[in-house]
Amino acid sequence: MVRELCVFLAYKSNEKNTSMTNQITTKWLGNMAFESNNPSGNNLVIDVAPENGGEGMGYRPKALMLTALAGCSGLDVASLIKKMKLEVEEFKIETIANLTEEDPKYYDKVSIEYHFKGINLNEKKLQRAVDLSVEKYCGVMEMFRHFSKLEIKTYFNKE
Repeated sequence: MVRELCVFLAYKSNEKNTSMTNQITTKWLGNMAFESNNPSGNNLVIDVAPENGGEGMGYRPKALMLTALAGCSGLDVASLIKKMKLEVEEFKIETIANLTEEDPKYYDKVSIEYHFKGINLNEKKLQRAVDLSVEKYCGVMEMFRHFSKLEIKTYFNKE
């Protein structure tokens, strides 16, 4: 009976066809290490530091969340830089997060700093690209909003 209910729910959710499903498989490698696949076909290793019982041979889960946040928004901004035909020599995102002390530990405050460097930076358009990512396009940013206070800063270095 449970099996039929699960099939029915999966069928019902596909009926609307308004959402996309991602599936990740994460396999235990022993000790504190895991290997996780990605829809692109790439794998990554997740591990903890030796002081936490691991070997430090992989990414830390919470740090991966920050990487996903910066990567998601960075892809948006890079796409808009291309579309707007902007001149940017360097672009980086610094993500600084405060981890709570009580368990379960989570990021309650996150500062996302967008740094642009170049001779002919169009600050107005670059800020618009950042704003579009932050306010409209980045789904990971939207997820973070549910549990964290976000602070967005943009820096321009014209050299």
